[in-house]
Order: sequence, then C-alpha cells, then structure tokens
Amino acid sequence: MQGQLSEIDIRSILQLIELGQRTGELFVQAYPTSSSGFGGLMSSELRLPRSSPSWFVFFLNGQIVYAGETESDLLRLKDYLRRYKTETALDRTSASAIATFNTPEYGYLWSLLENHLLTPAQGRSILQNMVHETLFDLLSLHQGSFVFELGTPLTPQLTTLEIAPLVTRIIKQVQEWKQLQPHIQSPNQCPVIANAASLQEGLPKSSFQTLDRYADGQTSLRRIARYLNRDILTVARAIYPYVQRGWLHLTHHLSEESPPSRPPFRAWQTARVPRIVCIDDGATVRKAVEYILDRHGYEVSTIDDPLKALSRVFQLKPDLILCDITMPELDGYELCGMLHQSTAFRQIPIVMLTGKDGFIDRVKARMVGATDYLTKPFGESELLMLVENYVGQGQPNRSDPNRQTISALGELNLNIT
Repeated sequence: MQGQLSEIDIRSILQLIELGQRTGELFVQAYPTSSSGFGGLMSSELRLPRSSPSWFVFFLNGQIVYAGETESDLLRLKDYLRRYKTETALDRTSASAIATFNTPEYGYLWSLLENHLLTPAQGRSILQNMVHETLFDLLSLHQGSFVFELGTPLTPQLTTLEIAPLVTRIIKQVQEWKQLQPHIQSPNQCPVIANAASLQEGLPKSSFQTLDRYADGQTSLRRIARYLNRDILTVARAIYPYVQRGWLHLTHHLSEESPPSRPPFRAWQTARVPRIVCIDDGATVRKAVEYILDRHGYEVSTIDDPLKALSRVFQLKPDLILCDITMPELDGYELCGMLHQSTAFRQIPIVMLTGKDGFIDRVKARMVGATDYLTKPFGESELLMLVENYVGQGQPNRSDPNRQTISALGELNLNIT
C-alpha cells in the first residue's frame, strides 16, 4: 500500500492497518517546503530531501509497537529518561542488536531494560509517550507520501497499543491545537521571556520559576512537555495567554532537536585523504566514479562483487560508501542492511546509486538505513557535491589518475570537460 496524503489521510491508513490486523511498517515522508508548514509538490526526480521530516510506525497484528522519526538521534530518549534520573545511563550503554539500523532509539531502550536500568513499567510509559508524540505529528500532516510494507514484526515487543482509541484522543488534541494558531504554530517553537516583570506579577512563584528555567529561546515546547511529564497541548495552553499578551515570544531555534541534515565530517578527515568505496557491478560506473573522485583528491576503491564487498569494506574502513541497488546475488538493500547491523558501520554514510527513480525505491533505501540516494546518470558536480557534503573536500594535489578511464564517461552522460 502506497500513495499520497492528498488522496488518503493518516487516520484512514491507520484504520486500514488495524482492520486488516497487519504486521509491518509504515513510512511517511513529508513534502519539502520553503516555509514552516508542509506543502508543495515533490518532483518524481527528486531524491529524498534530508530537510523533510519522515517517520516510521511499526505494527504487530494491527496494533502499534513503536513509532518515531527516521532521522531521530537519542535526544528524545534522553529527555524521557530524565524523569527517572537515568539519562546518564545512555553514555555507558551500547545499543541492543534489536533493529538498531532502523530504530536505534528502540534498541537502546531495550538495552536499558536488559541491564535493569529501567523497569518494564517505565519502558512502557516511555514507549507510549513516543508513539503519542509521533502520531500527533502524523495526524497534523496533510502533504506527503506514504508506503506500508508487510513484514516481520519489530521484536521483541514491550507493549502494543490499540489504534482506534489512541487516534481518537490525538485527533481531538490536534483540533484543539489548531485553535491556538497563529499565536502557537509548532511544537518545535521555543519560548523566550519578553516581559519578566509582568510574568512574575501574574504567575504563582513556582510557575514563574518553571517558566524562567525553560523559556530560554532554545528549549522547544515539545522538550518542555517531556521534562514536565505533560502532553504538548497542556503546555501550549498554559503559555497561550502570555504569548497573546506579548509577555512570551516563540522562536524557531535550530537546536539538537532539529539535527543537522548530515553528520558533520570529522575534523581529522581534513588531515588525511577521505576514503570512498564504490560497490557496483557495472564497470562503467566504477571507472567513472573512480576517475572523478581520484581527480578531486579522494582515495577511491571500487568493488564489483557485492559478496566480496562485505569483507573488503571491513579492511578498507571507508568514510563513505557508494552502493548500487541492482546487483546479482546480493542487492544493495540487503548489503546496506547488513553493514548497518555492524557497529563499525552504523555511523558511516551509505549512498545508494541506482538507475531507478521511484518513491518506493527511495523508501526502501531509507528502510535499510541508507543515508542518501543518487540517481544515475549523474553529473560530476552532483557527485562531488554529495561526497563533499559527507566527508569534506579531497586533496587534489595528488598524482593524476589513469586517463584511460575517460572513455567510459560518455556512456554515463557525465558532464566532464
């Protein structure tokens, strides 16, 4: 099942999954926008934009097991752990092997449970809050695309949540949230005190102290709700009168809650040549990629056999992997999933190279943990921009590459001069 949210809304999708008692995962991608809201159209030729939020929801027999953003780090989990005074436990905990390349948050939560740093009741409470938070965003969304794929369940399950009562409650909250607009628009807005004297006079001392603590222009409404163990609507309602009067201002702050579109390349990479591995069974692609990147100062290794690639990449320790999707014996999806199951490659960017250009293919790439997607044929500037985005610039003052690879470039439609 796949389609556009302009044709069917999230509520209806969830109802169909519940009625069919389906097991699998739902992927939802918001359309990219130039403003704070969702809107606009996604070109069929566009790669998954890292600036657009996307979410996974996992189901077992028509009930929800877990839900979260695909690009989420462990910040949300740390926020919820604060109420149990166990947030520092994450620093000395390694992720469980459970679905860690798709759901690191879920894997770490299970590690905390296995190590008795959380009780099952605490874990269930955290999961329920995570699902509620994610569904609030999804049920507020009107522009985007979705894919639901049947599959094996996310295991093990700490809890499962019935869809109907949960959706009914959250839909009511979304409707009430809209009444707070335009004064309050997004859970990611950050309050900052504009008139401390009026607030101090109009609020009880304890309430002012709480507001003074969190209204720093950098802590979002959503994070404040987590800290106070309240839902987002309760927090928004509490500050609404003061936002109306101008005593509180709301800003959009690029903080840890909105992680950068890519992990910044490590500082030590500027001191050595970035290492790139290209896995593709096509000789033309391998030679072209090798020529372009080598000429611009990158160390490039190409592998034509996906089965050999599993052992080779462990020896090469690359900073970035370019991987074709369509290959014999082991396709790029399987290879990417296997690599991301290893702790050594969980943080290494993997970019899928393919001639395919459909939404379902982009979604599958994201489902197995791919970082980005590049459609063939591609130009030199496009390839370089992507590589620099993840590992920084190369060191072009190296020996010239073998010029015999130039003959292969025409077949790829590459714009090389």
